[in-house]
Amino acid sequence: MPKQVDHATRRRVIADAVCRLADERGLEGVTLRDVAARAQVSMGAVQRCFHTKEEMLVFALTHIGDRIAERVRTRLTASPAQSPRTALGHATTELALLRDEHRAEARVWLAFLAQAAVSEPLAQRLRSNYAALQTMFTHLISEATNPEDPPQEARTLLALTDGLTTHVLIGHLTPEQAEKTLHAHLTNLWERST
Repeated sequence: MPKQVDHATRRRVIADAVCRLADERGLEGVTLRDVAARAQVSMGAVQRCFHTKEEMLVFALTHIGDRIAERVRTRLTASPAQSPRTALGHATTELALLRDEHRAEARVWLAFLAQAAVSEPLAQRLRSNYAALQTMFTHLISEATNPEDPPQEARTLLALTDGLTTHVLIGHLTPEQAEKTLHAHLTNLWERST
């Protein structure tokens, strides 16, 4: 009897391999052959899961985005009685990927951002991710404060969060400085809205 293959699990294993290679070499260093070797599957298995390299990259981007989103959800549900302000602070801190244990994820995310500038499928996936994050931030900001333009505040906060990730990765800011900057912005947002 032929061996049953769980394609969903195999796709996630391949996506993890893509992310590890992207962390080490950037996306330009991700080849189907190396992904297969890192995932410990055959080239044919990779090609059966993904028809093109771009399809594989879009799936890997979705996979890493899902991991980050799940971590944010877990942080927000860990303390359901928290205020919207506290929830927004936790969400932005998680999304900024400032902690050492998230540094590899931050490098991979940045590699995908750079590649999205020349890949419409990756850009489309990122726009969808950012739209969902902006909606979440807008909701939390509206619950926590009374700003004139909650969507604009959400866009600003999302851009700041992404920018801080980059500044920490290149060593312009320490994680502590970035977190202090993020919290100063949130404090200013609360003060302006009272």
